[in-house]
Amino acid sequence: MFSLKEIASVTLILFAVIDIIGSIPIIIDLRKREGKIESEKATVVSGILMIIFLFLGQSILQLFGIDFQSFAMAGAIIIFLIGLEMILGKDFFHTDPETKSGSIVPLAFPLIVGAGTMTTLLSLRAAYSLPNVLVGIVLNLVFVYLVLKSSSWIERKLGKDGANVLRKVFGIILLAIAIKLFKTNL
Repeated sequence: MFSLKEIASVTLILFAVIDIIGSIPIIIDLRKREGKIESEKATVVSGILMIIFLFLGQSILQLFGIDFQSFAMAGAIIIFLIGLEMILGKDFFHTDPETKSGSIVPLAFPLIVGAGTMTTLLSLRAAYSLPNVLVGIVLNLVFVYLVLKSSSWIERKLGKDGANVLRKVFGIILLAIAIKLFKTNL
């Protein structure tokens, strides 16, 4: 039932796709713009979204007549716009004045649980046993929570200039990921 090798594989694959380390500049920007990050809320919502999509993702996409490529292209557009925000310093995603935190949108979705994470979950479900995939999800959520919770500390250690450099570098990386998704799913 449980396999350490499968758990390690699933955990590493999801870690690479979620890329919470690469999202640190976005998290810092979001915290500055919104005032706070609700780490627990973002982590729980991310977990719920991942588990729902793990079990119902294929059916949801089929219900709307959406194929993987279209779903991945939509995610690529969001990633592209976030990358542009980071590089240009412009806000494309305006927050709702009623909302006090961006912990759900754009943090939990689409940053942590975006099209890439969702399609990866469907692939993992087909390749690995379900208990191992669930353990991999939980391990990633623990790491996501730790990064979100320590974002203030990380920002202090980076300093303003370090955060700006990191934001620009990861903005370019996000643009490259988006372009790769476009090319792969044309």
